[in-house]
Amino acid sequence: MRFGAGAVVILPERDGQKLDIRDSAGRLAEAVGLARAIYLHVRHEEIVRIRKASAATLLGKGQIERIAAAVAATGSELVVIDGIVSPIQQRNLEKAFGAKVIDRTGLILEIFGERASTKEGTLQVELAHLQYQASRLVRSWTHLERQRGGFGFLGGPGESQIETDRRLIRERIVRLKLDLEDVRRTRGLHRTRRQKAPYPVVALVGYTNAGKSTLFNRLTGADVMAENLLFATLDPTMRAGVLPGFDKVIFSDTVGFVSNLPTQLVAAFRATLEEVGEADIIVHVRDIAHPDSAAQAEDVMTVLRGLKVIDSDRNTPMITALNKIDLLSPEARAGVRTTDDTVPISAVTGEGVEALAACIAATLQSAARVHEISLAAHEGKRQAWLYSHGEVIDREDLEDGSSVLHVRLSEADRARFDLIR
Repeated sequence: MRFGAGAVVILPERDGQKLDIRDSAGRLAEAVGLARAIYLHVRHEEIVRIRKASAATLLGKGQIERIAAAVAATGSELVVIDGIVSPIQQRNLEKAFGAKVIDRTGLILEIFGERASTKEGTLQVELAHLQYQASRLVRSWTHLERQRGGFGFLGGPGESQIETDRRLIRERIVRLKLDLEDVRRTRGLHRTRRQKAPYPVVALVGYTNAGKSTLFNRLTGADVMAENLLFATLDPTMRAGVLPGFDKVIFSDTVGFVSNLPTQLVAAFRATLEEVGEADIIVHVRDIAHPDSAAQAEDVMTVLRGLKVIDSDRNTPMITALNKIDLLSPEARAGVRTTDDTVPISAVTGEGVEALAACIAATLQSAARVHEISLAAHEGKRQAWLYSHGEVIDREDLEDGSSVLHVRLSEADRARFDLIR
């Protein structure tokens, strides 16, 4: 399969089955966007109504004939089915269409394989890929040899029949899990090191293509890839920035979420997404101009709840950035309001970003309480830190050169202060 090949995108919708609050057209548009994220040329797209799914082919005979005709007429080499397709259904549909078939999980895994650039990201994607493929050995399986990114769902030179049995795949999965445990331990050490540094961490989360990377670049002056593509960012990036009242803040740009994220990827990327749970504050970036903005927001919250980032035991402060207001009509913009934890912005034009930065800073400071702290005469470094990062309300200098300060600090900053020596 050539890179940038022609594709047909199909959204199967069963009668009486409503998967989420999105409309069918919106879900089909997202599936097309996923295909284009790896530069496939979508030559035909349609919604297929299914009265009763066939165990052998998913689709009915007439539907298969119609799609096969569309594949032939457009010269497409790939059919993307935005849903779950069993191995047997996949094999039978490939024979009927005369083209390769992948389902939603396979497509997202292919995108992630294309995007992964760090060692950690590559390991995570390979693990998810093998876990997915382990259940699909009834069909031909491609090795990891390839002429481009991705993990072989789309094939390419060197494609061959299965030559590796389940035992070898299991052994590779075990090896990858051990390697990822090493990554997780390394990340833990990095987090401990950052906690020793006196800087709060702000994590940007959101649905894929909501504008996180564009906002990240504007807040930090970084140059993270920010294309108008789903999953433009895969590997997490951390950069320093400045907020009102804070001389330095660490911003974290994370992988975007998506509806029906494959379970293999949720598990494989847990180490990466753990960064969100360690943040002092979460900024949820929403594409307010998207017709399914509310559904996308709920998908993000579902993932965060699954990671236990937001639950009864951990309540990390969260601000919502309603992004892309520059794309709204005047009437729609008039209905968007700023609240204590919601700020409308345009990461592209910069409108509202200053207000968002002020809101983040105020939220970081709002959890603060007054602490009484005694400092010896030689602890000038610790004293300077308190004046820089806290609000010194009162100070008493004692005869021996020591001092007692009453300082307003957040719990996170108090913990950081205690690590300074």
